[in-house]
Amino acid sequence: MNKKTEKITITSPFITLGQFLKYADVISTGGEAKFFLSENEVIINGEVDNRRGRKLRDGDKVEILNKVYEIRNGC
Repeated sequence: MNKKTEKITITSPFITLGQFLKYADVISTGGEAKFFLSENEVIINGEVDNRRGRKLRDGDKVEILNKVYEIRNGC
């Protein structure tokens, strides 16, 4: 089953995974990132990664809770 990809536009060269989770409304506060990442699998470009400081850049694909997001730089 193909998952629909939601495009997330950022206006800086990168966004951290923790910031992304809040920006994409996966979590409601930045303080929830550490707990969320310890309890849920996050796949970035096909590899599992749970580092909230991981830098996401233009073209990166993030899969969380059966949703796929693609980072786009709007600069």
